[in-house]
Amino acid sequence: MKIAIAGTGYVGLSNAILLAQNNLVYAVDILREKVDKINNKISPISDREIEEYLKSKQLNLVATTDMDEAYSGADYVIVSTPTNYDDEKSFFDTRSVEQAIEAVLKVNDTATIVIKSTVPVGYTEEIVKKFNYRNIIFSPEFLREGRALYDNLYPSRIIVGVDLSDKSVVARAEEFANLLAEGALKKDVKKLLVSRTEAEAVKLFANTYLALRVAYFNELDTYCQLKGLNTRNIIEGIGLDARIGSHYNNPSFGYGGYCLPKDTKQLKANYKGVPEDIISAIISSNETRKDFIAEQVCNLLKNGHSNRVVGVYRLTMKANSDNFRQSAIQGIISRLLSKNVEIIVYEPTFESQSFMGCRVVNDLKAFKELSQLIIANRFEEALADVGEKLFTRDIYFRD
Repeated sequence: MKIAIAGTGYVGLSNAILLAQNNLVYAVDILREKVDKINNKISPISDREIEEYLKSKQLNLVATTDMDEAYSGADYVIVSTPTNYDDEKSFFDTRSVEQAIEAVLKVNDTATIVIKSTVPVGYTEEIVKKFNYRNIIFSPEFLREGRALYDNLYPSRIIVGVDLSDKSVVARAEEFANLLAEGALKKDVKKLLVSRTEAEAVKLFANTYLALRVAYFNELDTYCQLKGLNTRNIIEGIGLDARIGSHYNNPSFGYGGYCLPKDTKQLKANYKGVPEDIISAIISSNETRKDFIAEQVCNLLKNGHSNRVVGVYRLTMKANSDNFRQSAIQGIISRLLSKNVEIIVYEPTFESQSFMGCRVVNDLKAFKELSQLIIANRFEEALADVGEKLFTRDIYFRD
């Protein structure tokens, strides 16, 4: 098979490597720097398995900026371009998806186009009609930042959305699902074919449920902080119930990243005309949590750190990630700045000398010395020697 992939972020590159084990794959990106890195077996993103596979595996993978070369003659074209949420329009910005589809159809009118970008519920059906091209399917991704390839190698499920009444397109959808399963290390992966719109809904509802869990345990932690209770003991006691489990239960400064903020907002927008309370509450709870964390930091400043420097350790959402898009700690920074708190930032993946008007200090020793209070969304061993001035809600940081 010849397979082309538009976009080399977490979704695109992890799928490219997965499929390049058994197929010829062209990975398309507009940035020459990223293309050159991939062709030189260097990952442009932070992901342990992607780095390992590029370096050590035999992959039939070509990265290119030439869309015509990539799309011409391809059996499948996967669209994995970014779809950021537009707060003004209450809608994903899907222009990059449509531009990719237009580029494909200019040189290839037989390829099966697989949308893997996150889109609004009902979007793929609209695109099929807009382009008058029935050979378009939707296949959602369920990937963690920093472990995207691992999650493709050991998928929880493979879901493909298709027009179930079109036998020809169903056959291509089944073949695509099998291609993904063929590259996986996990055997007997559950494969599910549903309508395109149902597949889109699965993606948004799944991520919104994960946001719900984050918000729930954050509100539990807020309660424990104000009532003088041990958050970890309570969460461990709750998690022993098999119906609840121990995943997504570590308190944080709030949910953020590529998916959860925009997917929850898009799902809420899709609820227009449909009664709901929970979806809106998840979104507002995340803002309330950031308000509370900022207030706690200010209280610490009043109780001994007045007019001192607050050091923000890492902008990224979690350890072993280079993504800090919409990270919750940015919300904390903006709240603290509004209260005239002096802030410095340690973020080794960030090359600029300032961020949000704050000085970036990427000499870790100097950062620790300059900071009278350090706040960190997630604990890392590099902070083990400054525990007495560290503020984090990571309940496992003492392990």
